[in-house]
Amino acid sequence: MRILSLFLSIILLNSCSNSEKEGAKINSKILFVVSNQHFYGDTDMNAANHFGEIVFAYDVLSKEHYEVDFVSPKGGAIPIGYLSTSDSIQKTYLYDFDFMSKLKNTLKPEAVDASNYKAVYYVGGGAAMFGVPENENIQDITMSIYNNKGIVSAVCHGTAGIINLKTKDGKYLYQDKQVNGFPDIFENKEAHYYKTFPFSIEETIKERGGNFSYSKDGWDNYFRVDGRLITGQDPTAAASVAKKIIETLNQL
Repeated sequence: MRILSLFLSIILLNSCSNSEKEGAKINSKILFVVSNQHFYGDTDMNAANHFGEIVFAYDVLSKEHYEVDFVSPKGGAIPIGYLSTSDSIQKTYLYDFDFMSKLKNTLKPEAVDASNYKAVYYVGGGAAMFGVPENENIQDITMSIYNNKGIVSAVCHGTAGIINLKTKDGKYLYQDKQVNGFPDIFENKEAHYYKTFPFSIEETIKERGGNFSYSKDGWDNYFRVDGRLITGQDPTAAASVAKKIIETLNQL
């Protein structure tokens, strides 16, 4: 896995690349949830947020004039990985000064005013399994947005972030709902990385009453929409999840 740590100094080009965006009307604000975790559990194996899952969704939303903020459990810089400079979208954002500054300066939960956002998007990558799912402040922010007729969304391992979300009546947010994420069938359960995971996304959701489904083929843009809950299986669904966020917001 290729890891790019934002804790290191990065030479960023095209600092004026976003000048054309100035003056554009902002539709709404969307909150991306990312992790500060640099390693799988207590090991020395690098973990990261999935760069593609960030930028594929971000690109869709920003082109429709949605403003995106990033929040992480500790705030500040986050590790990114799984990136490919042969992909034009990823390469564009990797050298976008304003965008990379957002990833280097993510918000702390206490700095987030939930009333400013219309949707939450949980980013995947191995890092998503750590720090985010158990963070009660982020849970409160998400449910405040949802209870204000907002949207909760996630992609791939980002679905780990929603497992502890509960509605006002004490039920899990995804109970009796269609939900998706990275399925166990595509995990290497014998690999050391998997053994560090604190839980199985698929099994936890099933045990708590969610209707977890997935594509057996994988990497084929599989996602599920159940009301204001939108989830995707892997990076190929990131852009579609973002499009469904926009479509659903327009219907509310």
